[in-house]
Amino acid sequence: MSQPRSRSLSPGAITAVLALSGTVVALMQTLVVPLLPDFPKILGVTADDASWLVTATLLSSAVATPIVSRSADMYGKRKMMVMCLAIMVAGSIVAAVGGSFLWLIIGRALQGFSSALIPVGISIMRDELPKEKMGSAVALMSATLGIGSALGLPLAGLLYEGLGWESIFWVSGAAGTLLLAAVVLVVPESKVRTPGRFDYLGAVVLSAALAALLLAISKGGSWGWSSEPVLLLFLASAILLAIWVPYELKVSQPMVDLRTSGRRPVLLTNLASLLVGFAMFANMLLTTQQLQLPTSTGYGFQLNVITAGLCMVPSGLAMVVFAPVSGGIIRRFGGKSALISGAAVMVAGYVARVFFWDSIAWVIIGSTVVSIGTAIAYAAMPTLIMGAVPITETASANGLNSLVRSIGTSTSSAAVAAVLTSVTITVGSARLPSFEAFKDVFWMAALASTASMVAAVFIPRAATAAKAAIPAPPATELVVQGRVLTADRRPVTPAVVTVLQTSGEPVDWSRVDSDGNYSVALPGAGKYLMVANAAGWAPMAEVFDFDGRTLQQNFHLDDRLELGGTATVAGAALPDAVITLLQASGEHVATTRTGASGRYSLPLPLAGRYIVTLLHPATHQAMARKLAVDNRSVTADLAMDAPAAQDVTAGKLVDA
Repeated sequence: MSQPRSRSLSPGAITAVLALSGTVVALMQTLVVPLLPDFPKILGVTADDASWLVTATLLSSAVATPIVSRSADMYGKRKMMVMCLAIMVAGSIVAAVGGSFLWLIIGRALQGFSSALIPVGISIMRDELPKEKMGSAVALMSATLGIGSALGLPLAGLLYEGLGWESIFWVSGAAGTLLLAAVVLVVPESKVRTPGRFDYLGAVVLSAALAALLLAISKGGSWGWSSEPVLLLFLASAILLAIWVPYELKVSQPMVDLRTSGRRPVLLTNLASLLVGFAMFANMLLTTQQLQLPTSTGYGFQLNVITAGLCMVPSGLAMVVFAPVSGGIIRRFGGKSALISGAAVMVAGYVARVFFWDSIAWVIIGSTVVSIGTAIAYAAMPTLIMGAVPITETASANGLNSLVRSIGTSTSSAAVAAVLTSVTITVGSARLPSFEAFKDVFWMAALASTASMVAAVFIPRAATAAKAAIPAPPATELVVQGRVLTADRRPVTPAVVTVLQTSGEPVDWSRVDSDGNYSVALPGAGKYLMVANAAGWAPMAEVFDFDGRTLQQNFHLDDRLELGGTATVAGAALPDAVITLLQASGEHVATTRTGASGRYSLPLPLAGRYIVTLLHPATHQAMARKLAVDNRSVTADLAMDAPAAQDVTAGKLVDA
């Protein structure tokens, strides 16, 4: 049973600890990047083998993020954060002491679990922080991704040169340990959770599909996009997803609620996230590479790794500085406007980078402008997601959004590599990317940012209202569960339960699973208007006087909507006649027969235009009529004239 939670801890302390988790995630992604050129010699492997130090983290994070996020909604958010941090620390120790390439790969894979800290941390912010601090806190956590990435490059270089390559893993392990202690001491365990059965089969199939997809994307450049392994991986991913999607639509408590994810606000936000992720990662990849390329290329600046990394620090700092700005945009204008604004700034930054590139200052300014746009856009995404999903699904919904962004960054990495290796110039004996290749990628990123703006334009404005965008609960928020049933206690599905204040303000909503179960979060004792609606049934509304202890509330839907009527011939009831319902376009919907009194009934179909037909059981006389169906029961009486004098021979009409 859920209990009220205490808010004695400082919101600022909770925000700081959760935001630092974002920094740790970014550090895990970038710490090994400066060492990749040296790892083949250190470990005695090929350059392609060394790239697995990045790929292993990518794959494990793709698998861990949706699983851990769903588990956080079910079993506890702080509990999942502690688990992820413990696994990350274990991975850091394994990588530091293993001493071989295999142990290093295992350690890097374990470090990938840290990626789930972002969506789970954001959902904790929704559960624990006051509403007025929510937008800025989410924006700050999104911004720490940038500062972590910016600091990771120079920090790794300094540690490597001063203390050896093992030191980067000891430092990451120490940071993880300190953060683990801070989470235990500062972050309260959220009571907003949805108990139930974990979808193990869905998790396994999704993990396999994502691993195959991301492995194909990340290795396509080195293995060859038309090579058999890459094509087989893409095929395997497509087949697994084709199996997973219908399974998730049928299972009672799915790993990912595809019906909620398919709602327009969520779907369009995830699409925009994919495109922004693609554009964002191109900025980091191109900036460090341009700064390190030799001056003989005509556009490079021949900086070492540490100096090039330090040039990225202004971009990271700008993301932190603009976190309050993005939070202010969200509070005043909504998440939709923030996402459009951020993407527009990214477009401006990339277009500027095409024309202003001939000094280090211009490169830093262009990179910083793109990072500012990224900070604003990234802050808007969880806001939009949390405003469009049930409160009890915020972690899993944010986890899916994080996963989509990861797919965008992985695709960006592959696309950038493909362009830079195909559009080249010869400098001495080396073939290096030409600046035309850089321009091509700048335009690609600008186009992706523009496409994200277009997707954001079509996000419904209602999903970004200040009150609905990030609904912040009071300290006594409790989860109430129940079932939607028929009068004979059969589950009704698909159905939706919506909770409103008696003043009409929205509180929460829940989609009913295939067993008729729902879960909603209520902000303490009081009276609430609860509405249950299911396809084919009249909606039901009742006031629930919540005493803070009764955590079960069932609905019984009794009024089944139907299409029905009476079939007659020459004014007399026509029993056993065949009634068929067709869509106006001709597709078959349902068939039934009339009873002894000539009555028939069919479950009410979806709103639209239909044709209902009547077939006489003996004479085979037929008739049809058009009708329009909305969301109310429809009565369609069907009357035939008496047939002309005729014989019926072998079921065939013969004129008299």
